[in-house]
Amino acid sequence: MLENVEQRENLRGLARAKRRDFETRTVHPKLLEEALADGWSLYKEQKTSVRLRRKKLHGPLLEDRVWSLLYKMSFDHMSSERGSYLPINPKLKDSPRSQIDVLSLDEDVAIAIECKSSEKIGRRPQFQEEIAKLALIREPLSQTIRAQFPCGSKRQIILAMFLSNISLSENDKTRAREANIVLFDQQDLDYYETLVSHVGPAGKYQLLADMIPGKQIPGLAVRVPAIRSKMGGFYCYTFSISPHFLLKISYVSHRSKGKASDVSTYQRMLSKSRLLKIREYIKQSGIFPTNIVLNLESKRVRFERVQQQIDIGAEDSGILGWLDIKPSFKSAWIIDGQHRLFAYSGQEKTVKSRVSVLAFEGLPPSEQARLFIDINAKQKSVKQSLLQELYAELHWDADEPQVRVRAIVSKAIQDLASDSESPFYQRIQSADSGKDPIRCISLTSIYSALEKTGFHVAKEKHGQVIEYGPLWDGENIATLKRTVYVLKNWIGTISDRALNWWDKGAGEGGGLAMNDGVITCINILRSVFQHCETSGQKLLHMNNDEVFECVRAYAAALGDYLASLSEEDRKRFRDLRGIQGQTTRTRRCQKALHDWFPTYNPPGLLKFLEEEKAQTNMKAKEIVDRIEVTLKKTILEELKREIGGEGSEWWTVGIPKNVRLKVTERFEQDDGKRGSKEAYFELIDYRKIALENWGIFEELLGYGKKTESKDKRTAWMAVLNEKRNLVSHISSGVSLSIEDLSQLQEYDQWLCNKIGGQTEEME
Repeated sequence: MLENVEQRENLRGLARAKRRDFETRTVHPKLLEEALADGWSLYKEQKTSVRLRRKKLHGPLLEDRVWSLLYKMSFDHMSSERGSYLPINPKLKDSPRSQIDVLSLDEDVAIAIECKSSEKIGRRPQFQEEIAKLALIREPLSQTIRAQFPCGSKRQIILAMFLSNISLSENDKTRAREANIVLFDQQDLDYYETLVSHVGPAGKYQLLADMIPGKQIPGLAVRVPAIRSKMGGFYCYTFSISPHFLLKISYVSHRSKGKASDVSTYQRMLSKSRLLKIREYIKQSGIFPTNIVLNLESKRVRFERVQQQIDIGAEDSGILGWLDIKPSFKSAWIIDGQHRLFAYSGQEKTVKSRVSVLAFEGLPPSEQARLFIDINAKQKSVKQSLLQELYAELHWDADEPQVRVRAIVSKAIQDLASDSESPFYQRIQSADSGKDPIRCISLTSIYSALEKTGFHVAKEKHGQVIEYGPLWDGENIATLKRTVYVLKNWIGTISDRALNWWDKGAGEGGGLAMNDGVITCINILRSVFQHCETSGQKLLHMNNDEVFECVRAYAAALGDYLASLSEEDRKRFRDLRGIQGQTTRTRRCQKALHDWFPTYNPPGLLKFLEEEKAQTNMKAKEIVDRIEVTLKKTILEELKREIGGEGSEWWTVGIPKNVRLKVTERFEQDDGKRGSKEAYFELIDYRKIALENWGIFEELLGYGKKTESKDKRTAWMAVLNEKRNLVSHISSGVSLSIEDLSQLQEYDQWLCNKIGGQTEEME
């Protein structure tokens, strides 16, 4: 049986320890001198123990880096601490065992890795012996994994070595190839670490493509309907496919990799910031209407023509049929669209989504590179913001009122950006201006908010305007002036009353003079217009001054409300992103205005508030329960690792005496029905443990500024316990406020990032 292999979800604590370049240890002060002599240095002193730290040696550090790399690739199972142990002869009960430094496996592959390093660059005389020893485990590893981790198809067994500061002869490399062992050096490790930090788990398939290129993988076969045609003398296919599948078979040859075998590299390393933007777009159900362009190896595809109902003539016109893509990693080379594809890595939508593909067949590397250059240099796309800037000039005299409205909106935004007396002066990005903390509002965001029904058009039917809105003033110039005047005064009144927040833009402590903040203010203006109209005020027939006078008090009240928000409330306001975030911001601002003006009651506001209140306690309980489980697992893992998991040393040294007594009392009163004493900790106990072992938990559980005391930095656990008592007892009849829930959500997200969840692993 293969020993010391765990499911990935059980290895988070180990992952935290392995990704550090140092190791830590907590011992009794009496053992300090011995530890210092062994290379440890004193990190922190505590009442009953001392915390030590030392740099990892080059050998363990290499193993930990390789292990961490594969952990971030999200393999289903991995070796635990100190590697895995494999019986050389699985049939013998007392078979000798072979230690494997790093082992990982999923449904498709099992990878056994040996790590060899040296302090200084040099030859390794015993290398060929090590190659032979590693090669011997292939068959017993295959047999053991097949019996211990059965799956629907045959796994590929991969043997590999990661080397650091080891110089190999050509004979060494030949012996490794003959033994079918893949070699990676320090440069390879650096490349894959960078790649995974950008793309997340999908980096696994790039690694597997280098390990077993062209190797048949039964689970990767797929058949899709496609249209075959010819372009530039080459066959090409148009089809749609799941990103989940495409990520597995695709390969990107990056220039940064620098491998001699990759002489045809033409892609740049992925941009992390660009990936994050595209991921956010996907989360908001965004779609990509343009093709991902790739090349399929001829031997990996087969096209089966189906009967055509209509004779379309030449093959260049397109033939309908079934495209079979044979299963292997590295069978599809991405020419254009790597960001669009890899942005799906780790997304929930990856399996059910579809991307459009234009796939060439058998395109030579030189042609792939030429096509890449053509797409990225000769076919420059026009920015959306530039199209919207040009809309005024292109459609100013359009016959359709809706088209003219969009032209007026475009011109109004540009006038507001160039007017030195406007709150938007030098704050709106144009197609040619860069983004900075002050110039951080996009023309696109304001444009999309102002072109909605309710401003210039009140009602439409079958695409025709049947009633104009309050900002319409008959002809273009007059409507433009009215739009600029009302917006300038509406936003100006709000920003003047919350000036210290507005002036910060996107800088630290900002969030109002940004896209979502401005859209919220515009959405409120729209609802105020609707309220005025339903109250009998005909804004369309008023002059510009009269229109603004109708809404002035609401602008002032909104500005006062925003100015009254605390620093924490402003941060929560800023953290509400996207369409859902804009909706929540808008509803909370509407609630504030409703408190000032009871007759102001936008459609859906009361329902939103009722539903939000009803869900607050339920959501809060889920968060509290999740945090409590995380705290328990993390604190006990760290204590056992730092102090020792063998016997009861961690219990007596790490757990404060008063906590031990209470836990023991609960255990005895319950006759130990829950199992071990670990099941009898209460939420507030974890704060006491953290305070007693602050040297261990300061970095993980200290919330707030590092200069603050440990009592202040653990006060969040006391708050958490207080909220837990409220939401766990229905009879209390108490509902947490939205602010309370936001605070718990903030704790939850912070702890997830701090402890080392998926979010941190992909950064």
